[in-house]
Amino acid sequence: MVEPAESGGPAERGPRTRMTGTQRREQLVMIARGLFAERGYDATSIEEIAQRAHVSKPVVYEHFGGKEGLFAVVVDREMSTLHQMITASLTSYRSRVRVEQVALALLTYVEESTDGFRILVRDQRVSAAEGTYSSLLNEAVGQVGHILAGDFGRRGLPPELALLYAQALVGMVSTTATWWLDERTPPKEVVAAHLVNLCWNGLTNLEPDPRLGSA
Repeated sequence: MVEPAESGGPAERGPRTRMTGTQRREQLVMIARGLFAERGYDATSIEEIAQRAHVSKPVVYEHFGGKEGLFAVVVDREMSTLHQMITASLTSYRSRVRVEQVALALLTYVEESTDGFRILVRDQRVSAAEGTYSSLLNEAVGQVGHILAGDFGRRGLPPELALLYAQALVGMVSTTATWWLDERTPPKEVVAAHLVNLCWNGLTNLEPDPRLGSA
């Protein structure tokens, strides 16, 4: 199905290439993605999305039902991309290398999909409870916790504390990635190496029963 050309808008400047419904939907998603990343969910309007696409507002509503529906599509795409990258990083290798790959996967996503990461970390409250950046991090915590539990068991450390350490590790990587979003220096490989240096060497020398205060 080919959409009829929109007419009468102030942004129109002559003949416009007709788009199929699929092409129009993709165009609207990409325009919205850029605006959501630049301004955030609340400051982005359907009217501006429509203007940039050179269509009327009803066309946007027809495809997505409203701003929330359009935002959900944008978030779902970003979540799928990031989920695939993190999952792939956890499928093989020794424990330390898996931690390295998780850190590098998240930093690579920040580098290659900056707009998407800004949307996920800034406007995740707008999304549903499931399918958010927080839910993805929780999934990563579970997977890292499973890895650490096996390592803890082999070293005589309490396996039940593996999730606590996994939460700390994933949180550290996520927080650093958010900082690196604007800094972009040093290179992502150096950042990942230092993250792993801190967390892994700390794990290597864990005390079996740590206590607060001096000995």
